Amino acid sequence: MHNNKTKNGMTLIETLIAVSFFVTVSIALYNGFTYILRLSTLLHEREAATFLANEQLEIIRNMPYQNIGTTTGIPHGTIPATQILARNGTIFTVTTTIRSIDDPFDGTIGGTPNDLSPADNKLAEIAISCTACRNFGTVSYTTKVAPKNLETASTNGALILRAFDSNGQPVSGATVTIVNDSITPVVSITDTTTTDGTLSIVDAPPSVEGYKITVTKNGYSTEQTYPTGASGNPNPTKPNATVVVGQITQLSFTIDQTSTLQTTTITTTCSPVPSLNFSLTGSKTIGTNPTVLKYDVTHTTNGSGANTVTGLEWDTYVTALLDASYDLIGTNPLMSLGLPPGATQNMQLIVAQKSARRLLVVVRDQSTGLPISDASVTLQKSGYTSTQTTNEGFISQSDWSLGDGQADYTDPAKYFSATSGIDTTTSPGEVRLENVFGAYTGSGALTSSTFNTGAISNFHQIVWSPTSQPSHTGTDSVRMQIATNTDNTTWNYLGPDGTDATYYTLADQNINAIHDGDQYLRYRLFLSTEDSGYTPSVSDVSFTFSSSCTPPGQISFAGLASGTYTITVTKDGYQTYTGSVSVNSNWQKEEITLTP
Repeated sequence: MHNNKTKNGMTLIETLIAVSFFVTVSIALYNGFTYILRLSTLLHEREAATFLANEQLEIIRNMPYQNIGTTTGIPHGTIPATQILARNGTIFTVTTTIRSIDDPFDGTIGGTPNDLSPADNKLAEIAISCTACRNFGTVSYTTKVAPKNLETASTNGALILRAFDSNGQPVSGATVTIVNDSITPVVSITDTTTTDGTLSIVDAPPSVEGYKITVTKNGYSTEQTYPTGASGNPNPTKPNATVVVGQITQLSFTIDQTSTLQTTTITTTCSPVPSLNFSLTGSKTIGTNPTVLKYDVTHTTNGSGANTVTGLEWDTYVTALLDASYDLIGTNPLMSLGLPPGATQNMQLIVAQKSARRLLVVVRDQSTGLPISDASVTLQKSGYTSTQTTNEGFISQSDWSLGDGQADYTDPAKYFSATSGIDTTTSPGEVRLENVFGAYTGSGALTSSTFNTGAISNFHQIVWSPTSQPSHTGTDSVRMQIATNTDNTTWNYLGPDGTDATYYTLADQNINAIHDGDQYLRYRLFLSTEDSGYTPSVSDVSFTFSSSCTPPGQISFAGLASGTYTITVTKDGYQTYTGSVSVNSNWQKEEITLTP
């Protein structure tokens, strides 16, 4: 019994191995058979396409010479430009292109000698394609056909079209579409440029501004001609082409790879602002009197404050914010964005809540046009003076009246904690010492909520107001320390020397560089008095910083009254600029160029 079971088990294993081997061999044979079948089918399709092309070429060779041309092409003839034909049960698309050739043996049109009959012969191309066929590439055949008799003087002209890229190099394989429906028969041609970026149309019928020409390429921008007198562009810079008898009309078109612009609308602390409308305007024009821009489109950022614009032509673009609730306070890079061909570029639109009147100041270097950082900009008029520094954002708090308990700065009227002796409610908008039975407490401290700059930042200055305190409160009755980190957890409050033993005591002090490279900030405000009849007070605390979300070379002044202001810009190594600006709208921009 034991030997029989062993023998039966071995037989089953052998059977499974044999079946597996048989299946493997069968699959290999099947794959080989199907491959041979597909190859055979492809060969039959290719053979049918070849016979079809030869058939069409033979038809052309036996036609009267004057009939050799397409029904909508140049030269005009009786051959359809596109035909759908079946051979051996396969559907093929047959595309026929006929071109007149100016053979140099007797001169060329416009050359030396000048050939007054440039249409010396014709070149016919037959292209066969099959959309339903698998792995079937287009098959092309050409033939040259010459007239039997001597040529006669031409009553037509010629179109020489050239395609260049942004560097002036020829663009081969560009698609050229030529349409003229003002003559009979109408002309409708689609062809491609040669290796030198040229397409020559010899023996084109004369027509005054009748040829509409469009040049493009897959992944490239488009350039075209436009009709004169059209609504919206009555005076095009490149009108439809004119062909004159016996003359050459030469036109150049500049196209290049398109680019992508990835735009985000954010605050100076890198927080996204969703669903904002902005305009994107290029500098290239397609018409004059009035000026007609080639690109002028309004876009909207999505719920995450982002928008991706594809298919943009290389150009210099300018952005403007179109929103009732926000002002544009800068862009990164600068508003005039030079977009090269074939690029993907980011642009940040930095925004802030709309102010009554806002002036955006852009400071550039005269020689390079680049933004200048750390330039001091002072705006003045009677009763008003404000100074800001380019490349610095700021965060401020001016109300503490809603009390403590807020870890992160979300409600602008709250803070994190305070010791006894601090009063934030008696006079909303101020922090002062608490008054108990007619006497102010000797001291107290307030710790702010966490301010998030949105990115790794460098911190510049801390400012508070009022800048002066009652003399009775004593020296340094307002003091400040700052804590920063990258984890929003570790808080070490430090003074101007980078230790916890000192305090910021002046209302406009540089922040120690030990805080640079952090993202989160809290301040601790210390108040004290030497006379219980008086208290120091603070109505505004601000700090300036720079990060990846700080607009370069740009600052804005908000809440301005209308009128004329004096503006002064200084920067080490540059000549001081002084000028005036009239503020008369809700938002305006002033460009200032500094000379080294």
